[in-house]
Amino acid sequence: MRLGDCGKTNLHTYSDKEKWSLIRYLDTGSITEGRIDEIQTLYPGVDKIPSRARRKASVGDILFSTVRPNQKHYGIIEAGTENLLVSTGFTVVTVDTTIADPYFIYYYLTQSSVIESLQAIAEQSTSTYPSIKPSDIEDIELDLPELETQKKIGSTLRMLDRKIALNEEINDNLYAQAKAIFDNHFINIDAIPAGWRKGNLLDIANYLNGLAMQKFRPQGHEIGLPVLKIKELRQGSCDDSSELCSLSIKPEYIIHNGDVVFSWSGSLLVDIWCGGTCGLNQHLFKVTSDVYDKWFYYLWTAHHLARFIAIAADKATTMGHIKREELAKAEVLIPCEEDYTSFNSIMQPIFELIISNRIESRKLAALRDELLPKLMTGEIDISDVQL
Repeated sequence: MRLGDCGKTNLHTYSDKEKWSLIRYLDTGSITEGRIDEIQTLYPGVDKIPSRARRKASVGDILFSTVRPNQKHYGIIEAGTENLLVSTGFTVVTVDTTIADPYFIYYYLTQSSVIESLQAIAEQSTSTYPSIKPSDIEDIELDLPELETQKKIGSTLRMLDRKIALNEEINDNLYAQAKAIFDNHFINIDAIPAGWRKGNLLDIANYLNGLAMQKFRPQGHEIGLPVLKIKELRQGSCDDSSELCSLSIKPEYIIHNGDVVFSWSGSLLVDIWCGGTCGLNQHLFKVTSDVYDKWFYYLWTAHHLARFIAIAADKATTMGHIKREELAKAEVLIPCEEDYTSFNSIMQPIFELIISNRIESRKLAALRDELLPKLMTGEIDISDVQL
């Protein structure tokens, strides 16, 4: 069956004659793999309404960006949002619920094999950017199981995504609490408490630069280790396109879950890595300390990140960067042992839970991605599962 036989594309378009007093607008760049970053609230007559704000979308509608499908700007509308318009850069798929389950169709579309196929079509297009047409989505062939089976498959995959989303919400809240504690006691203070002292980032942590991994490729039949570069740090994981390095590199250049990594060249960012074991590439610092816990040197490094980005932007080079001397100029406050112990009793458990949740989410995402094609092809029979 063609997807177009169980769903229609771009059914409803907004007209200025409707004169909505308020518009909720979702752009293509504001949703990735089902996660919405921002829905803009706009007031016609007051705010400038984007010319692309034309497609209407409702609960159960699937959104799929027509430009560069491999960037995965797709999602499904799960909750009712009054006066929701989405960009004309989306194809909006409205599923016929008498024969198909919206979540089944959504997850079918998000399979790697389908994304790769649509990307191949996009790269053959004559438009300015690699793009697909709504008809390309409508022409996708699929085998529809019984509706009840579709619903079970969609519900199973949806539960995994909901747990991942819940972990992210919990982590956002935990980090906000930790950041508030840090700011209140280390940043927004009028005077340095008794027994505390000034220092710099190099006083509280070691910043180890990575290796030029092209010199350390796997040898012979060696399986190799994924290389952590800026791309992987930004996306939070390694993938099939990640380079490989030899397992024989020195242990200090191997990154494990929970390690703090700071990209000091190109795209400057600092994160706690939870994407599995990998090798540290040059232009990235592995941040460690024999004295202080990671919450302390992570938050201080993150505190100075905006200044580091500004410094890198001023560099008259192709790729902005900072020098190690900037770390020595970055001031920190170091509390006395008693106060540090008190803060640590609160902050360390928060960061441990954040790391644990992120690792769990990565495992759940891997499970989802493994189950997805097997459920869609019927390799795994879900008909007897009670949900």
